[in-house]
Amino acid sequence: MKNLDKQNDIIQNILKSYDSIGGINHLDGENLPSRNRVDSILKILIEIIFPGYFEHQTLDKHSLPFVTSRKVAIVLESMTEEILKSLCWSKNYKRQDIKHEQCLGIALAVAQDLLDYIPLLRKELKDDVLAIFDGDPAAKNEPEVILSYPGFKSITVYRVANFLYKRDIPMIPRLMSEIVHSETGIDIHPGATIGRRFCIDHGTGVVIGETSVIGENVKLYQGVTIGALSVSKAQCDQKRHPTIENNVTIYARTTILGGKTVIGSGSIIGGNVWLTSSVPPNSKVYVKPNFEQFVKPPSA
Repeated sequence: MKNLDKQNDIIQNILKSYDSIGGINHLDGENLPSRNRVDSILKILIEIIFPGYFEHQTLDKHSLPFVTSRKVAIVLESMTEEILKSLCWSKNYKRQDIKHEQCLGIALAVAQDLLDYIPLLRKELKDDVLAIFDGDPAAKNEPEVILSYPGFKSITVYRVANFLYKRDIPMIPRLMSEIVHSETGIDIHPGATIGRRFCIDHGTGVVIGETSVIGENVKLYQGVTIGALSVSKAQCDQKRHPTIENNVTIYARTTILGGKTVIGSGSIIGGNVWLTSSVPPNSKVYVKPNFEQFVKPPSA
């Protein structure tokens, strides 16, 4: 009896906190998108993108049309529902006068467009696989990259999330990026712009901010931050993160900050470097043993 009374007291105190502490309750509102369901959708999308890699049994050409059709139907229905929930929540949160039927139409169209994007996405990801395989002497073959490299997993999910982000879908792109962040330790904001043949080697601790622009054939090592200088919330719509031009390599634990910072094409940024200003193309930036930082001009 004593334990039951204590349990009832605990319940009442929790219920009282729902009244007294606002801002972290979501009651009597639109249903929010489900993180678990988004995770499940991502898993099926990855199976569609890489047929035969993540199956529980062998997938052959005879069963491929049936299996693909079933998975596409699941993703279309589930993704439409989750996008609809995110749009309904957003219109109420922002007090927009948009009818439920309009949200449903947008949700279905975006889900269809995402699935229609898969052939092009596969081509983009093939380039990323080759960039990682070519750039990592330890990579034995392309299937190893697809199955086991956290950098490639994070790039795959980024490219899906970025598609939805560019279509102004609330919340779901960020859920996707945080799901893979939890798994890999690599944090790529879905709003970042990243070119083809992108390589993340090892990857743990990599951070790429929302307004980062990364060109083609760029390679990052573990612990690299492409981040922002301290800015106010009012500046959130400005470019806050650096631009990394084509054919740049950035080694481990380097931090590059600021929306006006541009790393010129062909540059090599050594490990443990801290940069808040631009460097010209074909530069080499490194830290000497006495921990003084030097920029070696292209002509040197």
